[in-house]
Amino acid sequence: MITRLPFFKILAVAQIALLARRHLRGLSKADRRRMTELARRGTKLTADERAELRALVGKLEPTSFALRAADHMSPVPLPRRFLGKTR
Repeated sequence: MITRLPFFKILAVAQIALLARRHLRGLSKADRRRMTELARRGTKLTADERAELRALVGKLEPTSFALRAADHMSPVPLPRRFLGKTR
């Protein structure tokens, strides 16, 4: 199935996977493990566990990740002010 995808889409998926990896490295090993446990339980979380998952996801800087992923996928670069680049 992957052989049917155009090369540039495969490249974009690889770049986003590497970007996600960089953001995940921002968490400690224990935090990554705990986030995995909570995410696997899905909708069966208690209110406290949901709050804990929100806090862990917040550490991943989801806005920054989304903007950088959009920048990788977009044929036109996003303005630098959105990406936090000064130059």
